[in-house]
Amino acid sequence: MKASHLSTLLIAGICLIASCGPQQSMEGAKPNGEFIPNPQEMAEQPVGKLAIGDKAPYFNLPNVDGKFVSIDDFKEADVLVINFTCNHCPTAQAYEERFINLVKEYGPKGVAFVAISPNSPIGILPEELGYTDLNDDYHSMQIRYKDMNYNFPYLYDGDTHEYSLAYGPVATPHVFVFDKDRKLTYSGRLDASEKPGTANAEDLRNAIDKTLAGEALEPDKAITPAFGCSTKWAWKNEFAIKTNEEWKKKPVTLEKISTSELAELMENKTDQLLLINFWATWCGPCVVEYPEFIEIQRMYGARDFRFVSLSMDNPEHEDKVLKFLKSKYSAVTNYQIDTDDKYAVIDVVKNDWDGSLPLTLLIEPGGKVAYKVPGTIKTLELRRAIVDHPMIGRYY
Repeated sequence: MKASHLSTLLIAGICLIASCGPQQSMEGAKPNGEFIPNPQEMAEQPVGKLAIGDKAPYFNLPNVDGKFVSIDDFKEADVLVINFTCNHCPTAQAYEERFINLVKEYGPKGVAFVAISPNSPIGILPEELGYTDLNDDYHSMQIRYKDMNYNFPYLYDGDTHEYSLAYGPVATPHVFVFDKDRKLTYSGRLDASEKPGTANAEDLRNAIDKTLAGEALEPDKAITPAFGCSTKWAWKNEFAIKTNEEWKKKPVTLEKISTSELAELMENKTDQLLLINFWATWCGPCVVEYPEFIEIQRMYGARDFRFVSLSMDNPEHEDKVLKFLKSKYSAVTNYQIDTDDKYAVIDVVKNDWDGSLPLTLLIEPGGKVAYKVPGTIKTLELRRAIVDHPMIGRYY
């Protein structure tokens, strides 16, 4: 097969074989071939550490399109680059465009590229998602693949780390380069400068060029540190369990707020983005979507961000409101309006609000509304409005 034909197939992320063969792992696969993710809790496993010259371990994993892709699908390539990466890590996101550009440049030269997400979704806390809108689950990978227009297969190994354990990625991203015989020639970083626009994958480029030329890298350049977020192995979820339990034990309180105090709150005389959700216990959509706001607070609360819950229930229903908030572990600033005059509240809120619930406002310091959702939120869109705001951002 010609390199140009190979590049076309790889960029499309297509599994070249009609059947993935007897070595295919059937875990998570339906009889019709559709992949269904099933992250598993598991005991600690030994993690491999490849040395220069080691043979590339076999893999056969589901791509974001549901089709299985194995190492055999790249046998025509002169060089194989495997990038262990993920959705949530700011470092991984910072290197995405550089990796995409490498595929465009080196794909026609006989170099095959594939990305693998090794992370277990069960080991990731909301508090670890402060620089992203997505988790590392399989569905989120499909979203990221489409959003960023990846030109390489993006494979999922988050159920049991079946193949990632053999490679031993220490962080995301961590790249491995293999020659025509699939022996390791390079392991480590793309380059030494994380911030987008400050480097051009110099370390990885050098490794690819040397490998294409059949030349060995200098020992100090063949293995480099892989800076990024640590690999989320499934057995490292004790901290996640502990943190989730601690959140559930946090006190949940409720304060009354007057219309004048509400007006002051909306002026947002702070240095944080302020997210306010106007809701009520009698509002079905409000009740259903409410846990999403607690998740969002946990995601972005360590940054320049604060979520405030504001109940529009009548003042005499304080006990009912507090009972609901406790059931949702709403350990945030919870207010209940102290007036029955809902039109007075509408006059304060303004922003073309017709009084219907729910209403969600993202307010910048100084009171400017940066994002407004009348009605039920679309969680992903709201997260993106927050993380892509100049005050937050996806990178350190």
